[in-house]
This record gives sequence, structure tokens and C-alpha cells, in this order.
Amino acid sequence: MTDEVAGGSETDKPKTRQFRRRFDGVRLAPDAAARQGKAATLAWERFRDNAAVIAYLNTHDDALGGRPIDLAVASEEGLLAVKQDLDGKAG
Repeated sequence: MTDEVAGGSETDKPKTRQFRRRFDGVRLAPDAAARQGKAATLAWERFRDNAAVIAYLNTHDDALGGRPIDLAVASEEGLLAVKQDLDGKAG
């Protein structure tokens, strides 16, 4: 008797991935990710409602010239503009 198993040897078994999926997307630079988190935190502190935070961050704002989350991720100046916009919404 041999070590072969129907159709091939033990070493021919296909390798399976266990527990992890490969992420092929573009990852944010660490500073961009930090700004994204800061914008989300600022929005949460202002609205305290998940739906309102998501709507604010993802809706185009003509006064800002884009989506707040995109502006914050793009630059420190964008994050500052989002912060000032949120400060103006307080009350």
C-alpha cells in the first residue's frame, strides 16, 4: 500500500486559507487614517447619533466643497475646515 490518496499524494493537497482573507484594497497612510478618525470623533461628539454622523461625513457640502470625510482624509487643512464647520453647527 502507498501513501497516495485518491488522485494524488499527501503533498498534493490544496492549501486552504484559515481565518484570514486577503485585503487587496488601498490602505490609507497613517496620517490620513488619523485625520479620518479625528473627523469621525469630532462628528460623533457633535451629533451623538450614528445616522447623523454618517450622513454628515458622507454628504457633499457645498460650503466645504466636498464630502467632509474626503476633505479630512486629504489634508490637515481639510480636517481643520471640517472642525470649523462642526463648531459652527454647535448649539
